[in-house]
Order: sequence, then structure tokens, then C-alpha cells
Amino acid sequence: MPHATLRFYAELNDFLPPDDRDRSVERPFNVRPSIKDLIEAAGVPHTEVDLLLVNGESVDFAYPVRDGDRISVYPVFESLDIAAVTRVRPEPLRELRFVLDVHLGRLAAYLRLAGFDTVYRNDLDDAELAGIAAGGRVLLTRDRGLLKRRAVTRGYWLRATSPRTQLAEVLRRFDLLRAVRPFCRCLRCNAKVHPVPKADVITKLPPRTRQYYDAFFRCPGCGRIYWRGGHFDALRGLLEHAMNEARITTKEQAVEERGAPAECSGTVTTGC
Repeated sequence: MPHATLRFYAELNDFLPPDDRDRSVERPFNVRPSIKDLIEAAGVPHTEVDLLLVNGESVDFAYPVRDGDRISVYPVFESLDIAAVTRVRPEPLRELRFVLDVHLGRLAAYLRLAGFDTVYRNDLDDAELAGIAAGGRVLLTRDRGLLKRRAVTRGYWLRATSPRTQLAEVLRRFDLLRAVRPFCRCLRCNAKVHPVPKADVITKLPPRTRQYYDAFFRCPGCGRIYWRGGHFDALRGLLEHAMNEARITTKEQAVEERGAPAECSGTVTTGC
């Protein structure tokens, strides 16, 4: 039976059975597959791959695998310059926007809290999520099968299960520390909120809020009203913690990849 030898590198090993990690593994095949199909049959979504080498030569996902091919599969390496070879990922989006699967509602709220355009509905099926992602959004999910859909060109499989840790993971993975703009979006509907005079919303405020607060923001989408009440410090602390966790992990990975510290900074401020 024809076969190819696959070697996955770095975090792509997260998708493999323990016995197949960090080593070359032979994969038999009957019908001659594309390299994309062979990789995903091994468990790795194509959205996680940035570079493919077959017998030392760069190829794209359409390459038809041949008997005896030696295939090296690489994720995104920020410190590795591969401009001269074939990248299989699409060009970066001018502005990162996200769509999240139905199991990530808390993370969706946290990303909106940090200021990122995030589509989330708990009634979207896999086909609808893939369609939204195809419109220029990064699909975040814990479902590996969802990332294998052909329509999904930008996606990421979250390793963490805790929403707060997932937030730090997304900030690190997409280098978003400097892009955080807290308290700019509605946590309910994702629209950008705008300042509103107190007089325009005073009839909708609780009595103690009318007495102690003067600065208010309103969502033009759902009409929800926001102010910096007792919850504000807790939410700001949540973001600070996630950013610090992302910053520490970024520096550790930079040391591992380059052997030198990486400079990375970011603080939680307010305003869009």
C-alpha cells in the first residue's frame, strides 16, 4: 500500500495521539489524497497550518500526495521568515474580527469587553458559522471538525477550557495586546457604545445610579445603558489579568524560539 511520512511540528502536536507526537509517522492511503486531506485525516485542521514542505520543497494544500513523500507540517512561527516559500494561510486581515461557536458565549463577552468585533449567537449551526467565517472573520472553536470545513480559511482551535484563560490565549495567539480597547462594545449585541447625556436616559436608571453617576453610554443596537459602577473595577481587573498572562506566555515563547526576551507591553485603558 502506498504511504507518506508525516512530521508535525510545535503546537500542531496538540492534535495528535500521544504516541504520534514529536516524531515522523507513516500514513498509508488507498486513493491518492490531497495533502490537505491527509493532514486533516491525521487530526490537524488546515487552519492551524502555515507551511508545508514535501521532500524539502514548499507546496500548497492542493498538492497530490505521492507514494514515499516525506511531509513536514509547520504552524505559524512569528520569528520564522518564510516569505520566499508558499504560505498556505491567507493574507492577514486588515482588522481582526471573530466569530465564535455556540459553546463560547462567555469568551465572546470577554472579547467584546476588550473591544473586539465578535459575532456570537447560541443558535448558529456549523454551516452558518463556516459561512460567517468565510466572510472575513476568524472562527474560534473547541471543535476540530468545524475547522476542517473547506469554507473556513481562518480559524483557531482553543487549547484552554476556562473562558478567562481562553481570552489570554486569543490575545497572545493573535498578538492583540496593543489592540485592546476596553468598554467600547455592547456585551449583549456587539455594537459600539456611544456617550449619552444623563438627561436622555435618567428615566431608565435605578434611583441610586441617578444619584451617584453622571457618565453614561448607550448601545445603538439594543439600547442597553452602561456606566462605570461597582462592576467596573472587577471587569478591568479581569482584562488586566488576561493581558498579563498573555504577556508572560509571549515572552516565554520568544525565549524558546529566539533565545532572547521579547518586548511586549499593554495596559488597560478606556475609550475606543
